[in-house]
Amino acid sequence: MSFESALALMGFAFVMSISPGPGNFLLLASGANFGFSRSLPLVFGISLGFLSMVFGVGVGLGQVLAEFPVLYTALRVACAAYVLWLALKIGRSRALGPGETEKMAAPISFVQASLFQLLNPKAWAVALIVTVSYTSAESYMTSLLLLIAVFAVVNIPSISVWALSGSALRNLLAKGNRIAVFNIGMALLLIASMAPMLLMN
Repeated sequence: MSFESALALMGFAFVMSISPGPGNFLLLASGANFGFSRSLPLVFGISLGFLSMVFGVGVGLGQVLAEFPVLYTALRVACAAYVLWLALKIGRSRALGPGETEKMAAPISFVQASLFQLLNPKAWAVALIVTVSYTSAESYMTSLLLLIAVFAVVNIPSISVWALSGSALRNLLAKGNRIAVFNIGMALLLIASMAPMLLMN
C-alpha cells in the first residue's frame, strides 16, 4: 500500500468511524450511564466486530451474501430485532446512581457489541466498500491485513471519542430525570439511524 493510499484510507476510516451512527450512539449512551472505563469492552467489541467483518468480506463472505439473498434478508431481520432489543434496554434505563432499580444492570458486553456490528447492514456496506477500494490484486491478502491494521489504528480512538463525550455528560445528566430523557433520546436515535438500512429494498 502506497503512502498516498494509506493516507486516503486513514481519512476514510476517520470519517466512517467518527460520524454519527448506531454504534456511536451506543457508545455515547454507555459513556453517560457507566463512564468511559466501563464502556471500553463496548469500544473494542464494536471495533473487532467491524474489522472481523472486513476480513470476512475480503475472503469472500460478501460474495456469498450477494449470491444468496435469503441470507441477507435473514441478517436484516436479525438486525432489526437486535437493534430494537438494544434500544429498549437503553430507553428503559432511568438512573445513574447505585441502588436505583431501573438503571441498566451492566454495560453492553464485548460479545454483544461484536454481534451488533455483525448484524449491522451499514457496517457490511462499509466493509464491502473498503475492501474493494483499498486492496491490491497483486498482493491481496497482505493488503487486506494491512488495511485492517490501518483501520483499527484510526477506528478505536475515533469511536472512543463518543464514549468519552458521554462520560463527560455524567454530572449534568445526574440531576433530576435528565438521564431518563437522554436515554430515551439515544434509544430513538439508535432506531432512526438503522431504519434506512433496515427498510431499503
